[in-house]
Amino acid sequence: QVQLVESGGGLVQAGGSLRLSCAASGRTSFSSYVMGWFRQAPGKEREFVAAINWSGTRTGYADSVKGRFTISRDNAKNTVYLQMNSLKPEDTAVYYCAANIGGSYYYTRVDEFRYWGQGTQVTVSS
Repeated sequence: QVQLVESGGGLVQAGGSLRLSCAASGRTSFSSYVMGWFRQAPGKEREFVAAINWSGTRTGYADSVKGRFTISRDNAKNTVYLQMNSLKPEDTAVYYCAANIGGSYYYTRVDEFRYWGQGTQVTVSS
C-alpha cells in the first residue's frame, strides 16, 4: 500500500512557474514504482501530464506540456516532482500524483496507475 501526498500548488500568473512535489509513504520500496502526474479541469476528464520510470531514466509528457514541464524523482526522499514553467491559463486544474509497480518503462493511462493522491489545485491567471 502506498500513500501519496501532493504539495506545491497555488495561484500564479501566466508565464510563471510552480514546482509540485509528491511524497510517498507506506510499506513499499519507492524505487519499485512508476510515478505519474495527471490533471483534471472542471467538467473535463482526468488527463495524463507526465510520467517517469523507476530509475528516472525514462520520462514521457503530454504534447500540451512538452518543453514546459519536467518530471523528476528522488528515490532517496521517496518524492517525485513536477517543475512547471511558462504556465498558461489552460494549465489550470487539480493535479494528481499517481503510482504503480513498474519496470524500465512508464505508464500514461489512468487505468495503469493503482495509487492516487488527493490532488493539489493549480490556478493560472491571465
